[in-house]
Amino acid sequence: MPDLSNGEKKTKRYLDKNRSLYDLINKVKLWPSRSGVLHGVKTVTRRGNRIDITTHCGEEFTVWDSRNSRSARWLRNRLVKTPCPRCGVPDWKLEKYNSTVFTTFTKKGR
Repeated sequence: MPDLSNGEKKTKRYLDKNRSLYDLINKVKLWPSRSGVLHGVKTVTRRGNRIDITTHCGEEFTVWDSRNSRSARWLRNRLVKTPCPRCGVPDWKLEKYNSTVFTTFTKKGR
């Protein structure tokens, strides 16, 4: 990842930990494959409780919309190894993803 030592601040982004898989992928635009490769997402379409995903490398597949799925856990816990060379995920997107913090938002006064 590039070094930001020229005075720029790293901005932390906060996302809710309990988002549905559709909301998470639609926001981050990344998909973790089972082999540990992080793909760039071109389109995400919700069809009831399923999601149609198209990656930049041309893969198309349908997955269940679940908060506890393997892909949702891998995105939240950053269990991916490398970005896809065919998708060409840019460095700024990887840096933005790495600076994202997944938290459980609580309401004050509870």
